[in-house]
Amino acid sequence: MTTQMIDEQWQRFTFSERLARFAVYLCLVSAIVWSWQTVEVIPEFLYDAPSQFMDMFERMVPLDYTSYPISIHGAMIETLHIATLGTLFTLVLAIPLALLNAPNITPSKTLNWIAQFFLVSSRSVNSLVWALLFIALFGPGVLAGIMAIAIRSIGFVGKLLAEAIAEVNMGTIEALRATGASWGSILVKGYWPQVMPAFYSIVLFRWDINVRESAVLGLVGAGGIGVVLNDAQNLFEWQKVSMILVSIFVVVIVAEAVVIQIRNRLI
Repeated sequence: MTTQMIDEQWQRFTFSERLARFAVYLCLVSAIVWSWQTVEVIPEFLYDAPSQFMDMFERMVPLDYTSYPISIHGAMIETLHIATLGTLFTLVLAIPLALLNAPNITPSKTLNWIAQFFLVSSRSVNSLVWALLFIALFGPGVLAGIMAIAIRSIGFVGKLLAEAIAEVNMGTIEALRATGASWGSILVKGYWPQVMPAFYSIVLFRWDINVRESAVLGLVGAGGIGVVLNDAQNLFEWQKVSMILVSIFVVVIVAEAVVIQIRNRLI
């Protein structure tokens, strides 16, 4: 009796899986090559970039400290005001949309899709584009920046808040409903205690992001430190530009530390 030994070689991926992976890699490489050809990068400018950077760095040093109390400080405070007011205005629309988007609060699929449409629309447009639109409506200034920050943040805050509401423990909610509690009481006593940590985290995180975004809105005329930065660049005041960039960096770091401290105390 002859016994035939069949050796089987273990393979991590099947032939179809390897073929699919190769197709994905091929599409990725093709997209990179196509994008590189489309953007039309000029090699001479690319090779000359290090020397140009060193030349600009030499013109930006030393920092122009005298310009900070004259024009930079007030613009930085204005930037913080834009971020803060924009975040507060966001809550006016983000909270109702989050409630409409949460299926355990609003069972209507139609209302869920309507709320989701507005949340996606808000996130799909960059804050600079919103700023340009509001500048056309209200003119250049702080109001356009506040509205741009507010509308841009609605999708972020509303989406994450709706997900937090959808993940609450429904046992507490059903118990409150069984006692005949009103809809407002269920929201305050049932949903809010469970959503509160996520709510504070989302709002603080978004304010931290808005501080960064507010710093560049002035480049299109929406107020804040970006206006001063744009003027300094146009006038080739590179030492003042470096002072502005350092000020933005410091404010962003301080804002991050403040958010962490507030979050640790509230949650």
